[in-house]
Amino acid sequence: MADTVILSEGAEFDHVIQEVSKHIHLYVMAFEKSERTITRIDKRENMYGGKGIVYMIQMFDHKELANNRLAAYMVLLNNGDESGFHTHNEKNEEELYVVVHGTGEYRERTGTEGAVRQKTLQKGDITAISSIGYHSIENTGNEPLIMFVITTNNP
Repeated sequence: MADTVILSEGAEFDHVIQEVSKHIHLYVMAFEKSERTITRIDKRENMYGGKGIVYMIQMFDHKELANNRLAAYMVLLNNGDESGFHTHNEKNEEELYVVVHGTGEYRERTGTEGAVRQKTLQKGDITAISSIGYHSIENTGNEPLIMFVITTNNP
């Protein structure tokens, strides 16, 4: 897996926020807390052996959601940006991808060598990803691909 860089300020941070804000409103209203914006942006180059850059716009602090590791916007700004095949089996995690903008190709397979099943995703589509499966996502359109990702853990 590629290294993660946490962006907290600077031109790249501003560019990502500006591009995403054209399509969605980045705010959170966590229970009993004041309304706020994002907590951080994680930049992942060649994520899981994929191509380009994937930005994870973190909406919640650690331990703010019970039994959830991640609730973030996954952003693939450019055509061809891709998160490579990976699994969450070791952590027994499952994911939901909710497409809020753009077009992409979702791929899944059983095991490292299983037959690949693929589906074009667009705004409003949801995928449910099993902890035993392998999956990847690629931006295949000319607009940013923005998905809200919820990862659950069943210890």
